[in-house]
Amino acid sequence: MTEQRVHRRLAAILAADVVGYSALMERAEEATYAEFERLKRELIGPCLSRHEGRLIKTTGDGALAEFASPLAAMRCAMEMQDHLASGSSPLRLRLGLNIGDVIVGQDGDLYGDGTNIAVRLEGIADPGGILISEKVYNEVEGKLDAGFEDRGEQQLKNISKPVRAYAVRAGPCSELSERISPAPPLPDKPSIADPAFTVSAWIARSGQTKSKFLIEGLRKAGLPE
Repeated sequence: MTEQRVHRRLAAILAADVVGYSALMERAEEATYAEFERLKRELIGPCLSRHEGRLIKTTGDGALAEFASPLAAMRCAMEMQDHLASGSSPLRLRLGLNIGDVIVGQDGDLYGDGTNIAVRLEGIADPGGILISEKVYNEVEGKLDAGFEDRGEQQLKNISKPVRAYAVRAGPCSELSERISPAPPLPDKPSIADPAFTVSAWIARSGQTKSKFLIEGLRKAGLPE
């Protein structure tokens, strides 16, 4: 009996998952289900098509896709997150990206560490964020209007070797860092953990011009209002 040959290929994998899906379903089951179905139909599907991605499968609260190019996968991921950040959808996604050699199943599904790492990275990504492996970082760094935050070696579930991960910061976030850095230091150098250290206090004491852009950036940095 002839042994069936295992088909493999190199692929960039994008894993997506809805943040807090179970809690959202508990509060508003039908509305949450309908909204995610709409996002799959109006955002995820068209975005994959524009960037030549292939939808591998969807789950109740997530999706898995492959791309021939890590750059295309990154552009698709950034487009989806930008759309959600500027839109009115109550849903947010976590995205994880990896490049790896994968096994192609007869059903078109992909198997192996290449896929598993993308899924694990998605699981520890920031809400509304993108977390990529070092392999993806090496391919896309300098080719996109994005900055990257080194998250160090991550020990991922059921992955034997640690994986170095990078959080993606879109262009405006990089611009925000440049705007904030020249600000004069605060006299007593308070910590953002100090309850008295708020967005309004930072602006007042640093002499910065109060703007929607600055306020939103400081909120994202973890400062209370």
